[in-house]
Amino acid sequence: MVADTERNAGVVDSTVPEIPQSAAVGASNKKILIVDDDVALAKFLGRELRALQFVTTVYHDGEAALLDARETAHDLVILDMNMPKVDGMEFLQQIRPSHPQLPVLVLTARNSTEDLVQALDCGADDFLIKPFSFMELLARIRSLLRRQAATTTTATRVGDLTLNHEAHSVMRDTRNIELTLREFALLEYLMRHAGKPVSRVTLLREVWNVDADPATNIVDVYMKYLRDKVDVTGEAKLIRTIRGVGYVLGRE
Repeated sequence: MVADTERNAGVVDSTVPEIPQSAAVGASNKKILIVDDDVALAKFLGRELRALQFVTTVYHDGEAALLDARETAHDLVILDMNMPKVDGMEFLQQIRPSHPQLPVLVLTARNSTEDLVQALDCGADDFLIKPFSFMELLARIRSLLRRQAATTTTATRVGDLTLNHEAHSVMRDTRNIELTLREFALLEYLMRHAGKPVSRVTLLREVWNVDADPATNIVDVYMKYLRDKVDVTGEAKLIRTIRGVGYVLGRE
């Protein structure tokens, strides 16, 4: 039973500022699944998102939420990592094979690089560290929904490299390339901007949804992962480093 006393646990804002009408544009009938064992926080999120015309469903354990996610079409999932029965990592691992395109925004109190990288590798599209601002959460929700809507074509092709958005698959000529979800998102962005240099700052913002952090080398790490899979020995190199700028995908 949901308690009447609301603690707004995990949210920086004790009160939510008046949200402009523009924030609700495109929200109507978008279904959001909220999975968090903090009853007060889940209630708060559900209420505020419903006020913006989202349709919300709330679960306090991962097992029940996983059953719902498999049977019901949702537009986005807000997922806590520390869940009873089925935790956030297991939820991601189980839902991704059947729902590769479902946007998942992770809420977590864990802030170590290892935990965040693991969450992304398991299939999270974005994350917020608790406590967080509701306005930032809302901005990230809108960003994920826009990104999902922008993928209108079934496949994108650059040279002999083909990325199928719907099937979530990548081929280089006749060679199948297995990518993690984060590698796929990175390649998808590079292919959408093929032939144009893309900076590390832009990739952090657009693929990881985080502000520039001069101390992190996560972009370089994932670019190496991607290069090792896309550009194998004997094939023309498609991913190049532009010194002082960033990266570009395409033939020289």
